Amino acid sequence: LVLMEVADRLSLKSDLEIARDIQIAMLPKGEHATGDARVFGTTRPANTVGGDFYDVLTLTDGRLMIAVGDVAGKGSPAALLMALLLAMLRTLVDEGLDAARLITRLNVQICRHSPGSRFITLFYGLYTPSTGALEFVNAGHLPPLVRRASGTIDRLDGGGMALGMFDHAAYETRRVTLAPGDTLVLYTDGIT
Repeated sequence: LVLMEVADRLSLKSDLEIARDIQIAMLPKGEHATGDARVFGTTRPANTVGGDFYDVLTLTDGRLMIAVGDVAGKGSPAALLMALLLAMLRTLVDEGLDAARLITRLNVQICRHSPGSRFITLFYGLYTPSTGALEFVNAGHLPPLVRRASGTIDRLDGGGMALGMFDHAAYETRRVTLAPGDTLVLYTDGIT
């Protein structure tokens, strides 16, 4: 029985390591550049796999889509929901929706296709490199920080309900302008 238990644990460990490799492959690698914007992200799950994620895409109109989020919980359940969210997000981004409408639709889908005991915090932004305009929606995520070139720090407060809590939640698009030399800092609760 002990040998069978050890074999099962080794098999599970191998499966989790494969899942980690798949999860890492879903996330952007290295630096992403569009216009004057340089984006870098990294994640290190508390367990082999986890629910923290980020995404960066250059859209056909030249804007940059950035997203950072966190699925409530840890381990495999959070990682599966993270994969589901990224797939839905990338599909909706292709539809060219404005930020609030996209997050509203994403929330409805998360409510339909995830357990009621889980929710997802998400910061979603669309950056226009030519103007420095950032339009964003914060769905229950930690407030991003903007470190201005002058050294001052602005906190981007405000936002709506985390995804997956109520299918009728409303979201509001906010706007800020990033000047040359400013840095937008997005993070999850792994930092705090």
